[in-house]
Amino acid sequence: MRIKQVVTHMSQETSAIEATVQSPPKEKTKQTKTAQLPIQELLDSLKSIQDDIGQICELTSEEKVLVTEFFESFLKLMQPLAATLPVSTSTLPKEIGEVAQAYVDPLGHLMLLHQDGHAEIEDLREEKHRDLMIDIIKDIMPKFKQLTNVHRQKIEERMKFLSSVTKEMQKISRALSAATSAESQ
Repeated sequence: MRIKQVVTHMSQETSAIEATVQSPPKEKTKQTKTAQLPIQELLDSLKSIQDDIGQICELTSEEKVLVTEFFESFLKLMQPLAATLPVSTSTLPKEIGEVAQAYVDPLGHLMLLHQDGHAEIEDLREEKHRDLMIDIIKDIMPKFKQLTNVHRQKIEERMKFLSSVTKEMQKISRALSAATSAESQ
């Protein structure tokens, strides 16, 4: 709502400027005509900037919602599997410094352990870290897939074991039931 108010206000200001520029005195000289053309170009450029700013505000708001939804889903998926995922230090920009190890948790916290021993936590949900967040997501998704595959295989192995043991237990139970019912007759 606030974005629309700002855009409407900017549009009204631009219209007022255009009205002023488009109603010059009746005596037009060559200089006025040439000056009007650059002014009109400037006004057109300002209108374009206004449109861009409106779109940037709208996109930023939508991006914020997407980031929140991503990390809510990531948390639900990660909780049964792992507390953190390792991040390749080669993914990190040089501005972060010399990082020995890096991990991301399901809430979007990037934990950094630097070569000199100090630790740092960055919140990838913050707007200033959007590009870093994208790079890290690209890095961890193959690792997350591998983690889910390993977890699935563990469950399959347990089921295979339990299935075999359960079948044998059922055979023994049936045999015992048959033996006890034969004895009672």
